[in-house]
Amino acid sequence: MTKQHTSRMHPSSLFTYFQYLNQARKKEMMDYRRFVAFHHIMRNQALSTFFQPILNLDKGENVGYEILNRPPASELFPTTEHFYDFVGQTDQVSLFEMGCRQISLRSFREKAAGLPERNNSLIFMNVHPHALSEEHITSGELLELVEQYGLSPGQIVFELTEKQAVTDYETYEGILASYRAAGFRIAIDDAGSGYNSLKTLVYLKPEYVKLDRSLIQDIHLNPVQQQIVTILVEYANKSGTQVIAEGIERMEELAYLRERGVHMGQGYALGRPSSELIRGVVPDSGAQAAAAF
Repeated sequence: MTKQHTSRMHPSSLFTYFQYLNQARKKEMMDYRRFVAFHHIMRNQALSTFFQPILNLDKGENVGYEILNRPPASELFPTTEHFYDFVGQTDQVSLFEMGCRQISLRSFREKAAGLPERNNSLIFMNVHPHALSEEHITSGELLELVEQYGLSPGQIVFELTEKQAVTDYETYEGILASYRAAGFRIAIDDAGSGYNSLKTLVYLKPEYVKLDRSLIQDIHLNPVQQQIVTILVEYANKSGTQVIAEGIERMEELAYLRERGVHMGQGYALGRPSSELIRGVVPDSGAQAAAAF
C-alpha cells in the first residue's frame, strides 16, 4: 500500500489496518519464540516419555504400550496439544519424528531391561503419514534404528492418525508395503473421528485400528456410536485386523466393548500413562473403574 493510498483511507480504516499489522507482528514474534523453544527442547532431548498399556480385553493380558512423548509445560506450549500442533505447522516434522523415535526406543530399552516385556511387547508410536514417505527416510534406516536398541521390527507399530489423512492412497499403499516387508506393522489412529475411516481401512489394510475416544465415551448409552463400532469390528474380523478402543474410562464402557468383541483396549480404566513400564489390568465386572496400578 502506497503512502498516497494510505493518506486517502478513512481514519477508522487506517486504525483497523495498523491494528492488523500489529497483530501480525505479534504472531510472527510468538511463532519465532516457539520455534526457538522447539529447537531447544529437541537439542536437549527435553521430552518426557510415558508408557500407556494396551490390553487384550478377552484374556486381560498386556499386549504392548503406546509411547507418549510430552514437552515441559511452558507459557509458549501450555499443553502437549499446543506443542504438537505447532510442530505440524513447521517444516521440521520429519526431523522431529526421527528424534522422537530415538527417544522412545531408547527409553523403552532402559525401562524394559530385565523384563519379559522387552522381547514380546508391541510398541505403538505415533507418526505423521508424510514422515514415512519422505525420500530421506527409508524402512532400512528405521530398521537399523530398531535393531540398534535390541528390538525387532515386528514389535513396532506405526500409528497413522486420521486427523492428518492420507489423500493419495495408491501411492501410500506402496510406501507402506516397504515398511511391512521389513517387518513393521501399521495402525490407523483416531478411526471414526473423520470422513475417511472406511476408505483408509480399505486401501491401507492396517494390522490395527484404534477407535477414537469420541466413539468410546458413554458408548453403552449411545446407539449411533454402537452402530459405528459394530460396523468397524465386523469389517476388522473379516479382514484380519485387530480393533483397539481408546479412552476407556468407565466400567460400563469396558463391559459393552468386551461384549461386542472389541479385541483390545486402552484408557484410564485399564492403566494410566506412566514413566515406568507398569502393567495394566482389565478390572472385574464388579470393580471400580480406576487406574490399574
